[in-house]
Amino acid sequence: MSNSKEPKSMRKVFVGGLSLKTTEETFREHFMQFGELVDSVVMSDPYTKKSRGFGFLEFATSEQVDACQAARPHILDDKEVETKRAVPRDKFSNPEAGQSVKKLFVGGLKDLEESDLEEYFKQFGPCVSVSVMTDKMTGKKRGFGFVEFEDYDTVDRIVLKGDHNVNGTRIEVRKAIDKKDMNSPGGGRGGRGGGMGMGRGKGGGDMGYGGGYGMGGGGGYG
Repeated sequence: MSNSKEPKSMRKVFVGGLSLKTTEETFREHFMQFGELVDSVVMSDPYTKKSRGFGFLEFATSEQVDACQAARPHILDDKEVETKRAVPRDKFSNPEAGQSVKKLFVGGLKDLEESDLEEYFKQFGPCVSVSVMTDKMTGKKRGFGFVEFEDYDTVDRIVLKGDHNVNGTRIEVRKAIDKKDMNSPGGGRGGRGGGMGMGRGKGGGDMGYGGGYGMGGGGGYG
């Protein structure tokens, strides 16, 4: 077991699009090359025992998760699979939680400038664009803006971190979702991630994962 003081939410990975021939053994063997696996599970149907095409990993450290994500795309049993930082199930009350997006909403900015945001967020990954919204009539800042990145994984990492303080100002961050995606039947690419509660308890190795599996692979766990 891991002695890491890092929260589990920073060390878990959702893997979607698995081949039906992928077993617990081949799943673990592939991903253990990126670090110490505390646990792993391929989710299966409780009645047929067949794979449901997705699973979860728990690494010992967040750095190992970073290594796993840096090695994308992953090919497992001759099939490209999708890996995403797993979203805690309590975040699935938010429609955007399971979606893969490259744009971040930032709020509570007060007097922060675009340059302040870019300087802070570039530590997580390359910024494509940074914008602070202003009132069209007065030109005054409206206290929120958007930061776009090259990689959806950067946004996931920022959101999972939670607290962000930029030059003494604590700001709010969340995934920026287009309104058309919010209103679409599937809630966009990631679906609405309904946590389906498919946990497991195998000899004390319960990872406590739920199969919160949206249309596009939003992995939730409880």
